[in-house]
Amino acid sequence: MTSVQNEAPVFHLSTIQSLGEIDSAEWDRCANPVGQPTNPFVKHRFLKALEESRSVGHETGWQPLHLTLRDTTDRILGVAPLYAKTHSYGEYIFDWAWADAYERAGGRYFPKLLCAVPFTPASGPRLLARTDTEVSVDHIRHGLIQGLIQIVEQTGSSGVHVNFTTKVEAERAQSIGMMKRLGLQFHWHNHRYGSFDDFLSAFSSRKRKAVKKERREAQALGLTIRALQGKEITEAHWDSFFRFYINTSDRKWGSAYLTRDFFSLIDPNDVVLVMAFEGQRPVAGALNLLGSDCLYGRNWGCEDSFKMLHFETCYYQAIEFAIANKLERVEAGAQGHHKLQRGYLPSETYSVHWIKDPSLDQPVRRFVASEAEQVQAEIKHLIDTENPYKSI
Repeated sequence: MTSVQNEAPVFHLSTIQSLGEIDSAEWDRCANPVGQPTNPFVKHRFLKALEESRSVGHETGWQPLHLTLRDTTDRILGVAPLYAKTHSYGEYIFDWAWADAYERAGGRYFPKLLCAVPFTPASGPRLLARTDTEVSVDHIRHGLIQGLIQIVEQTGSSGVHVNFTTKVEAERAQSIGMMKRLGLQFHWHNHRYGSFDDFLSAFSSRKRKAVKKERREAQALGLTIRALQGKEITEAHWDSFFRFYINTSDRKWGSAYLTRDFFSLIDPNDVVLVMAFEGQRPVAGALNLLGSDCLYGRNWGCEDSFKMLHFETCYYQAIEFAIANKLERVEAGAQGHHKLQRGYLPSETYSVHWIKDPSLDQPVRRFVASEAEQVQAEIKHLIDTENPYKSI
């Protein structure tokens, strides 16, 4: 255990190699404090499901090394999901070029530390701090950042990376020496729409007609589409979805990260599983995770080729659900400029990085500064030239 002194509070830092070593209520008090928007991915149950299903672990190159921060009375004030990595797969913030350059120069990039939710390109808190104590959230986050850097030194890692963090956390980390990196995703925002047609009324005429045409083509397939939640989701549904997931993963990426057991272990109350049925036979599905203010699109799979079904199940059904449930936004995952024409606007994402060796740190800092300018220019260009809305 290491002590971290930051202005007034004194913190004790330690790591655990399994979520089973910490009480779920203690973790969740930090991950989703009362009065704050809930994020399903940082919940104890979700992260523990990744471990128990062997989706992460030593064998997969994701060794859990979760950070805990305690006060002098041994009370947990903050936690962070942390992994020792021997590769960069499953991260969606790409640093392969950094690793290659460093190893060509004689350095050793792996192991590295990653503070993130495995296989999940969805933004949310990573420096998880309680809000119901006399210690400020800012002090706790500062202590967690210092702790991450200390663990780099203790483990002989090349650096630490915090992926898909919030803007507030990224700016706090940047203020004490970490480098901030911008990324680009496409998110849908709910402007108090009363219905899908109400949402489409905000589109230009040509773009509105294009969406309606796509939905008509999907409906003409004769499939039944259902958004399943909670107890509606059966093991048979998960069996079908896993089959779709494997098929799509093998076809597009060559490997699947999640095991079948993972889907049975996550909380079904955090899931919106959009399934398409041909008669009684499931033929496609889209997995979404539900927060208190956001629907997060995660995985999609299909058994056969159905025209426009991907757009319907992944994007339009998500918007329908968000409107009906008064959610603020839908985050549709990584990449995908095609989402823009369907109402998902370009949005910044944030990661922060600390690299121990200055010979790598300095050129990477120059790279991310240049990259940030390119990302911001691309967002402006997309909004100026391809925005489907009549006005923003």
